[in-house]
Amino acid sequence: MKGRGCWETASVRSFCSSGCLNKFKKDDSEDDDEEPAAPADKSELHHTIKNLSLKLDDLSTCNDLIAKHGAALQRSLNELDSLKIPSESGEKLKVVNERATLFRITSNAMINACKDFLELAETHSRKWQRALNYEQEQRVHLEETIEQLAKQHNSLERAFCNTPGGPANPSTSLSEGSFLTSKGENSEEDEDTEYFDAMEDSTSFITVITEAKEDRKAEGGSGPTSVDWTSADNVLDGASFVPKDSCKVKRRVRIPDKPNYSLNLWSIMKNCIGRELSRIPMPVNFNEPLSMLQRLTEDLEYHHLLDKAVNCTNSVEQMCLVAAFSVSSYSTTVHRIAKPFNPMLGETFELDRLEDMGLRSLCEQVSHHPPSAAHHVFSKHGWSLWQEITIASKFRGKYISIMPLGAIHLEFQASGNHYVWRKSTSTVHNIIVGKLWIDQSGDIEIVNHKTKDRCQLKFVPYSYFSKEAARKVTGVVSDSQGKAHYVLSGSWDEQMECSKIVHSSPSSPNSDGKQKTVYQTLPAKLLWRKYPLPENAENMYYFSKLALTLNEQEDGVAPTDSRLRPDQRLMEKGRWDEANTEKQRLEEKQRLSRRRRLETCAAGCGGEDAEKESESHVPLWFEKRLDPLTGEMACMYKGGYWEAKEKKDWHMCPNIF
Repeated sequence: MKGRGCWETASVRSFCSSGCLNKFKKDDSEDDDEEPAAPADKSELHHTIKNLSLKLDDLSTCNDLIAKHGAALQRSLNELDSLKIPSESGEKLKVVNERATLFRITSNAMINACKDFLELAETHSRKWQRALNYEQEQRVHLEETIEQLAKQHNSLERAFCNTPGGPANPSTSLSEGSFLTSKGENSEEDEDTEYFDAMEDSTSFITVITEAKEDRKAEGGSGPTSVDWTSADNVLDGASFVPKDSCKVKRRVRIPDKPNYSLNLWSIMKNCIGRELSRIPMPVNFNEPLSMLQRLTEDLEYHHLLDKAVNCTNSVEQMCLVAAFSVSSYSTTVHRIAKPFNPMLGETFELDRLEDMGLRSLCEQVSHHPPSAAHHVFSKHGWSLWQEITIASKFRGKYISIMPLGAIHLEFQASGNHYVWRKSTSTVHNIIVGKLWIDQSGDIEIVNHKTKDRCQLKFVPYSYFSKEAARKVTGVVSDSQGKAHYVLSGSWDEQMECSKIVHSSPSSPNSDGKQKTVYQTLPAKLLWRKYPLPENAENMYYFSKLALTLNEQEDGVAPTDSRLRPDQRLMEKGRWDEANTEKQRLEEKQRLSRRRRLETCAAGCGGEDAEKESESHVPLWFEKRLDPLTGEMACMYKGGYWEAKEKKDWHMCPNIF
């Protein structure tokens, strides 16, 4: 009996000091944004249920013990009461007996409450177990159904594309002036096409192409135009410019082929709906071996458009080339559905290509949450470009929205023309079912703040119910008086053309009472056409010729340069398992650095300002200034980088890798 009592006592202590509840405690010192908790797996759930069942058994044992020992105590007191003892002791015994009776009554009440609790717990435990099993079965069934739907979707796509008269690639180059035809012509779709709901025709104008002689007659009746189309042929004709590869440095033309790793994107993304993507740790399997800084630099692939725009003496002609350049930056994204690496705070990337491209470019990651990069470009041909881009991205369940925030500045030194515009929204579709594909949508306004010329560009989202070409872009270039001079049209993945306007008039209202402007134009002139992809591009992440060279190792770069990032380098070499391990190490190093800044600020400033100050990272090569044109604070290049490179002095650079 004594041994059993010791075991019973140990059981009670075990129940009271159980560590089971510790599983549900949260460590407030952890950074939720940096280290999102992983969902509990089935084994952990079953383990928790098992522990709770054991504790219920312990409670039942305690219940039995209290009843048993309470009855034994009562019997012992009754035996003492029957003995002949002095009257004084009898009084004390009576008090003890009364207290024992109260203890028995209280114990019985507790025993009854415990029995009720056990019965209720057992009943609901069975009910919860059945509900949990049902939900688990439904989840497995749903995942199997989605997987089956994805397979059927891909099979149908392949079967449809293999049928006679199946869809051709909509990215086929448009013939001259073909984008100016009416909506009655059929457009073709490829297997990447996603179908949106019906939408109204987004083009707010209609163009009519006429011969040059007729246009000059019509033009003569309405007064002289600002540009002589014939004299502009040599400027606004993309075919007349062929970039020369005069670089003495031999650049690489291929990278290791992408390994055939299979990983279910939905298995990771399904728990992240509505969250900021930069806060979701993801394996390198979903990345491409370039950082966001390198992707930002890749916008300069068609820099020759700006080199050519320097020679424009007419601002509206120059605007056409600037608009074509702004559209060309999206051409590299059409097949690039992989995610670039999120740069480390303080990471940089330089593109020192004065010899072949005539420019120098520098990017620096100036903020981690939200992710923000500052960029500055100097061209020896007479222009400069700078921007600070903050990437806001959300997973919406069926698609991912990527919204670049921030203004892009372009200035031509000779004329003083200063252009400002912002980027459009990118959307990655078919996250759950089907083949991933990307689309661009939204309006872009480019403003020349010196002359007040404007260009309105519209990226038309693709719709099954619209007969417009896929990835279509339209636009109108107007002067400071609001008079339209050029119509722009094409596609953001292939080419852009411009047509000079010689006459404009309002059309008759349609059935909805809406009215469009009818532009009479000359035949279209090519502004820009996309370069063909390198051979074997489909096995090299669909990188362009420039993209293949961006991560090529170079001597003399800063120790914070993206080329030196180890996880990105390992991924490029196809060693993805090692890359994932290295990526985790770098992320933990960045978290540790952030905590140290937090501790330093907490000791220095204290209070609520500590958290705010911990995020106030000071960039090395850029500084915050007020943008007088936009009225926003933005990081602008403060100088010193190229001088440090020339001196080979990088002592000021942090150790981030």
